[in-house]
Order: sequence, then structure tokens, then C-alpha cells
Amino acid sequence: MAEQIEFDQAHQALQEVAEALENGRFVHVRRQLHDMEPEDIAHLLEASPRKSRDVLWQLTDPEDYGEILDELSEDVKDALVSKMEPEMLAEATEGMDTDDVAYVLRSLPDNVSREVLSQMDISDRLRVETALSYPEDTAGGLMNTDVITIRGDVDVDVVLRYLRIKGELPEATDALYVIDEDSRLIGQLPITTLVTAQSDTKVSEVMADADEAIEVTMSDSDIASLFERRNWVSAPVINEHQHLVGRITIDDVVDVIREDAEHSMMSMAGMDDDEDTFAPVVKSARKRSIWLGANVLAALAAASVSNMFEATLDQMAAIAVLMTIVPSMGGVAGNQTVALVIRGLALGHIGDANKRELLLKEAAIGLVNGIMWALIIGGIVVAWKGNWMLGGIISAAMLTNLLVAGIAGVTIPILLKKMKIDPALAGGMALTTITDIIGLSVFLGLATLMI
Repeated sequence: MAEQIEFDQAHQALQEVAEALENGRFVHVRRQLHDMEPEDIAHLLEASPRKSRDVLWQLTDPEDYGEILDELSEDVKDALVSKMEPEMLAEATEGMDTDDVAYVLRSLPDNVSREVLSQMDISDRLRVETALSYPEDTAGGLMNTDVITIRGDVDVDVVLRYLRIKGELPEATDALYVIDEDSRLIGQLPITTLVTAQSDTKVSEVMADADEAIEVTMSDSDIASLFERRNWVSAPVINEHQHLVGRITIDDVVDVIREDAEHSMMSMAGMDDDEDTFAPVVKSARKRSIWLGANVLAALAAASVSNMFEATLDQMAAIAVLMTIVPSMGGVAGNQTVALVIRGLALGHIGDANKRELLLKEAAIGLVNGIMWALIIGGIVVAWKGNWMLGGIISAAMLTNLLVAGIAGVTIPILLKKMKIDPALAGGMALTTITDIIGLSVFLGLATLMI
């Protein structure tokens, strides 16, 4: 209910702003934007056509640019950033977390990125350059270097006094990190422990172990799984020498989870998960044509099977009428399995230890469904066409194709994963191609032999 109210409010705000822009009430729009939160402005920008978006960006308070850029999808962010001067970009990134600044700068041309970095003060520039030195989809690219560290040989009272002098904590701080004289992570002190421990207690006596620190090279999907299983709010990041280099917070992990979900959904249609809803026609058409071209090749492969049995199709029109049923059922059944396996791979549920059991289970499901639907479809065809032979042929083809669909639905995503190909992107099309070819080959082959 709360989500629906929020959606309605966002839709109403979009409508009001669109009407105000159309009527030239720019001062009114500026006031509206001034009263909105950065994340709401980001949503408004993404939901606006490109012409209106450019006007809205100009009417937005430049002091909010940094927070807004952090909330935007990559395509929209890139389009806006490309029109900003380096000096303005440097100002926009002031006060942003290191990982967020790195996210903005990664999409810029190298010369522009270097110019923006040159506008920053030395300490900020070094932190951002450190984040940029790691791949974007690793802990190093995701981490924030704004970390509070303490020593284990001091009293709790000393730590409390230090925090009072500091005045504020980084966002989502639920623990302070304990390091030794070489900056190696040796433990962490939860805030709850800090405020309840006796003031004269040594930090080393009450700190927790740091055994589950995240390595700087760990992938963002593995990090998201760890946060989900451990219910973490934040976690320390260490390099190969056990030195503390930063921390990852739950807000960044939520972004990873959301992006992964969008990626899986959009990839199944062969589209980029960051694609701008209002991207230029030519740009969108070019991106989508690649996937359409791949689909044409798959369709031609299936059509070539039908072409091999052209004589059979000419002799009996009923076969041409019925031949789409078998590959269609196989495609649906196989895609159900593909979706299940892709989800299992993403969650870390599937590995070498259990993939054989999963394969046997899905093959058994394919066999059971194959027998059931072979009897149903075969009975319908006999009642409809009055031909027992044709009913038996389509039943055999249906059973074979649903069994193959179950097996292929497991093996294809696992093989693609091993080949470093995104299963969400290519799994569905590969599965459909196989079930089309197998289904048509078995059905038309049996029809040729027996009829």
C-alpha cells in the first residue's frame, strides 16, 4: 500500500512538472525541484523525455548535482555528465562518498576524468584514484574509504572521547575497525559494544574477530550474497596483506541487488539493464538489432529443419497445422527450468556438488510432464483429426521434447556460466533454439517414417 502511494505521488509530480514546463512556468518548476529529495529528482529525470530532462537539469540546484547523479541509471547519468564542465563536475562530487565519485567518473573519457580529478584536493583525489584502480564489479570498486579506525591497546573511554571530538560518524557505521601498527585489520568494535562496555576496558578485550573481512578482489554478487546471509549493515575490506583499505555498506549492496535483478530481467530480452527509457531512436534501434540478428539466426536454424521435411508437409496439411505445438511446449517448459537455474546460480545454490542431482530432478520433471501432456495432446489430436497414428506421433514428439527441455534447461545455463557468458542473456534463446530443432525434428521425422 505504501509503495502504491509513493508511486502515485511520483506519477503526480511528473505530470505537474510536465504541464508546468509545457506552459513555460520555469520558476514554479525550480521551486518544486528545490523542495524535492535528490532521489525523487533522479526519478523525475529518468521518467522525463530527453528535451524536458535537459531543462529540468538546468533548473536543478547545482548543489544537489552530486547526490542526484549517484541515483541515476548509467545511460541517463552519462548523457547529463557529458554536458557538464569539469569544474562543475568537481564541485558536484564534493561531499560524495568515494565509491559514488568513482561511479560517476568511470563513464567519462579519460581526459575529462583526469581534468575532474585535477580539480579535487589531494586527499580526495588519492581516495578516488584508489577506488578507480579496482574493477567496478569488485569490492575495491564498491568500497568507501571513509573508515574510522582505532587501536586495540586503548581504553573504551579513550575511543568515546575521540568520537566526541570527531563530532560525526560516516553513514551506516555500526562498528569501528581495530588495526595494528601496520594498519592490518585485527578486529572490529560494534557500536553497541562500545556504548555498553565499561569505560576502563581495553578495546582488545571486547572487540569481535574480523575473520569475515571482504577481500578487495571479491565480486559484487558474492558480496551481496554475504550481506544477505549474514544480515550485515557494513563490512571491512582488506587487501592481500590484510591491510584495511575501506568498507562496504548496505546501501551499496542494495544497489548491487537491484542492478542484478534489472540485469536479469532486461538481459532475457537482449537489452541493456541501464538503457535509458527515452534514449534516441537510432541508438536504441542499434542496440536491439544485435539481439534481433541473433534471434534470426536461431529462427533460420529451426526453419531449416522444417525445410528438410517439405515433402511430408505437402502431403498432409494436418502435420503443418500441428507442428508448432511440440516446440512451443518444449520452449515453455525449458524456460521455466532455465529461470530456476539462473536464479540458483545467482544465489550460489548450484555448484559441482549438487548439479547432478538437479539435472536428474529436472529430467524427471520433464519425463512426468512429458507423459502427462503426451497423453492429453495425443488424445486431443485423435479426437480432432480421427487419426490414431498422428496422435501417437505427436505424443512421442511431445514426450521427447519435454524431456530434452528439462535436461537442456539445466545444462545450458551452467555451461554458459563456465564459458563466462551471462546465462540470463543467452540462456533463453539457446534453449528455445534447441527445443525448436529437437521438437520439429522428432515430430516431422516420425511423420515422414510412419505416414
